[in-house]
Amino acid sequence: MDNGSSFDRIVLMVLDGAGIGAMPDAPEWGDAGSDTLGHICESREVRLPNLQSLGLGNIRPLAGVAKIEKPRGAYGKCALASNGKDTTTGHWEMAGIILERAFPTYPNGFPQPVIDQFIERTNVPGILGNIPASGTEIIKDLGGEHVRTGKPIVYTSADSVFQIAAHEEVIPLARQYELCETARDLLRGEHEVGRVIARPFLGSAGGFYRTENRHDYAVPPPRENLLPLLQTHGLDVVCIGKIASIYDSTGVTQDLTAKNNQQSIDQTIQALRENTRGLIFSNLVDFDMLYGHRRDTEGYARVLEHFDARWPEIEAAMNEGDLLVITADHGNDPTYPGTDHTREYAPLLAFGKRARAGVNLGTRSSLSDIGQTIAHNFALGLDAGQSFLSEIV
Repeated sequence: MDNGSSFDRIVLMVLDGAGIGAMPDAPEWGDAGSDTLGHICESREVRLPNLQSLGLGNIRPLAGVAKIEKPRGAYGKCALASNGKDTTTGHWEMAGIILERAFPTYPNGFPQPVIDQFIERTNVPGILGNIPASGTEIIKDLGGEHVRTGKPIVYTSADSVFQIAAHEEVIPLARQYELCETARDLLRGEHEVGRVIARPFLGSAGGFYRTENRHDYAVPPPRENLLPLLQTHGLDVVCIGKIASIYDSTGVTQDLTAKNNQQSIDQTIQALRENTRGLIFSNLVDFDMLYGHRRDTEGYARVLEHFDARWPEIEAAMNEGDLLVITADHGNDPTYPGTDHTREYAPLLAFGKRARAGVNLGTRSSLSDIGQTIAHNFALGLDAGQSFLSEIV
């Protein structure tokens, strides 16, 4: 290892929505008793031998994932210090940004003045929807009317998002992106949502399907965060999946496309095989998008097992000087009522061939401890967070 750093590279893998138990303030968010990993492990025997070997069961008791005497990794959990429980909030906090004001959400749809302004500024013939909805369900329900009328479908979710769905043969992609850019520009102040998202689709009634031409328009994060800090000091910032869009590509040196967990894991392994120095940052979206929000406990259990089964490939691709950190951005308990995220602790596992094993990192006060640890490793610093680097080297 060179330049005084303890590790040449740090890999940060976010299991999107994989919380590990309600935080003390969960009742204030309507999430008392939520426990994503706990409830999934109670649902049936969930086979996670590799995560168990790293120390997952040492963080706290989990059915079928026992505490072991000599875990191969360091273990703990992180609180979310920010005011929020969504994707942007959690990821930004990992990079050292703690939000005091939550991004707004719209469980009853967007206020009429916002919709009126959107219609006026985009010159569309009106909109359909304006409700929280599953993206696949809303195009099934409103796709036919959209094709007939040319009105874009506007909808939201449990996240702070303004989503626009349109058929690519009705509203061409360039025009869809233009609509999103206009929405991003007008959604400011009290209505500054975390992301505006283009959700293009194709097909015909009874067979509409979303394409891979999704495009996210995020609120640009403050420059004072981990990604541009690393980039401006000549380090690589390789982002996989939706990571780059979450940070509006700020500080990103390479953006690797991945639409699902399988692709994110493949891209992470490929990135590990490249000659880079700095950060590899990946998001495994399926936990949250396909199984948490849809309250599919069995699907969630299967995708956890899939990640665990692929761990040996990830580990084999790691170099001697690599450290890999596993965490989450929030909870999304599939056994909990509703379809919203849940206010939970995030698991924390850290593994490297040169890292100290079996260290109990305890309950961290913020996800920003991860970012501070990464910065510290490269002799840099962030305003937020307490580094745990000295505990694992």
